[in-house]
Amino acid sequence: MPFSGNDAGGFRWEGFNSGAPSQNARRAAQRKSRKPMNNTKRTLINILVTAVVGLLYFYFELPALNFQDPSFYTFFLLLCVVYCVCAVVTSGFHADSFTGYFQFVKKQCLIPMLVAVALLVLILIGLLVGATIFRAKSYAGLLEIQTGDFVQEVEEISYDQIPMLDKDSAERLGDRKLGELSDMVSQFEVNEDYTQINYQGRPVRVATLSYADIIKWMTNRGEGLPAYLLVDMVDQSVELVRLEEGIKYTTAEHLGRNLYRYLRFRYPTYMFGEAVMEVDESGVPYWVCPRIIKTIGLFGGTDIKGGVLVNAITGEHQYYEEVPSWVDNLYNANLIMEQYDYYGMYHNGFFNSIFGQRDVTVTTEGYNYIAIDDDVYVYTGVTSVGGDQSNVGFILTNQRTKETHFYEVAGATELSAMASAEGELQNLRYTATFPLLLNISGQPTYFMAMKDAAQLVKMYAMVNVSQYQIVATGDTVAECERNYTQMLREEGILTGEEEDPVDETVQTVEGTVAEIRSAVLSGNTYYYIRLIGSEVYYSISAVASPEAVILNEGDQVTIAYRLEDAQMPERGILAGESVTLR
Repeated sequence: MPFSGNDAGGFRWEGFNSGAPSQNARRAAQRKSRKPMNNTKRTLINILVTAVVGLLYFYFELPALNFQDPSFYTFFLLLCVVYCVCAVVTSGFHADSFTGYFQFVKKQCLIPMLVAVALLVLILIGLLVGATIFRAKSYAGLLEIQTGDFVQEVEEISYDQIPMLDKDSAERLGDRKLGELSDMVSQFEVNEDYTQINYQGRPVRVATLSYADIIKWMTNRGEGLPAYLLVDMVDQSVELVRLEEGIKYTTAEHLGRNLYRYLRFRYPTYMFGEAVMEVDESGVPYWVCPRIIKTIGLFGGTDIKGGVLVNAITGEHQYYEEVPSWVDNLYNANLIMEQYDYYGMYHNGFFNSIFGQRDVTVTTEGYNYIAIDDDVYVYTGVTSVGGDQSNVGFILTNQRTKETHFYEVAGATELSAMASAEGELQNLRYTATFPLLLNISGQPTYFMAMKDAAQLVKMYAMVNVSQYQIVATGDTVAECERNYTQMLREEGILTGEEEDPVDETVQTVEGTVAEIRSAVLSGNTYYYIRLIGSEVYYSISAVASPEAVILNEGDQVTIAYRLEDAQMPERGILAGESVTLR
């Protein structure tokens, strides 16, 4: 019987049977037998996937549906890319060469590719028509500036209107206050916003709370944030304002009650700046959300056109082109400085800002806030573009209306004034806060709080703007001002009626010394004097009144003091101005 390899031993080897189809051939036949996906079904799948990705992106990134918002273009370019990827995947790769593959992709993605090209062309056109080289005058006109007289327009303000703290010090006080409250410190923390406002006639900083972590958010979000902080910028007191109903709409939320998400779904075409927390005169917390517009081309000339006020508790919201008068922060300091820099650079034309640089000025490196007539003004210096370490003037801008005044006052920059103040107290190693500009006895004057290493305010300093070698310090604002005006008299700057002003706040008391104690505070020796028949102690610095060093019990003395200079009124300690033997 002849031998056959195909049936040897009763086994059949298909691999040796040239007439049987191979495994690869069967797979190829199966692919050919599959029914291809029709165009309608494929397009629906592409659209569905693109829509899902787009909705997720929109929910988390919150782009404005506005041609002036750069994030709008990012959003739609992403949609085009997602659709093209889906179209290629759902259609398969049917091409034998690179050219064929390109033609295939072009056929499947023609419409989204055209949309992407159109968007890119629109971006390019928008950048060109808004370029400063073509629109320098428009940029220079963003901020309307009025020239004023500092002494005539800026009145001397009382001590209860001068902010003594900067943001860093306010944060320290706020964190310390929350740490004292056992029912809150484990659940919440203080945000870093600390917005400065005028509240019931006082300059304060308001700070919101946030949830300590995601678990605390899940367990507390039903009731919301139970309070907010008010830091008094004058007396440095901190108040935790507890609310009957918690704050539910806040930047600390993660889902639908997140403030920016809440705004986006109600104002889909609006562009918003950074929202700030304020409270109205009755203490109700609101979010002030500035509406951003572009006034030059598509992307240039950033400005504010009104804002949306959101009740942080109930979520009630309303857009105002002119916000209520109790609102203090609509135009933020960075936008104001940017707009002034455009004016300073381009008011004499674009090429002058590069070549001739005639009258080209810019704002200095920092800014501060001051309360005037129940509004908050941002202050910053103005210097020449050459950076000659001196100011040519400064601006004050109302943060609610953007009304801006320029005052021509030549003198030291803020950083130079800070260095002068720190040099005066270099043995104590205090650091100066960014200065305020005040009118002291008709003189433009930098005012600074002096802080120790723990960011606590220990002393105060005043530096004359025009002659920054005139530096006065004091333990209180009143003492600092007295020392400053005395130095102005000695330099012959104050003359006439200003030479001997009548100070109605100074009071005197006479008596016999019953008790005298001493203590060294911040490197200075203080004497605490009590008179016979009185329970009040008068705290007098040896620097301010050297005669205090030689006092003994039984001496007849006259003590000058100020009631507003009380150091520890709850313990009966008043800050004395001077003591003299009778």
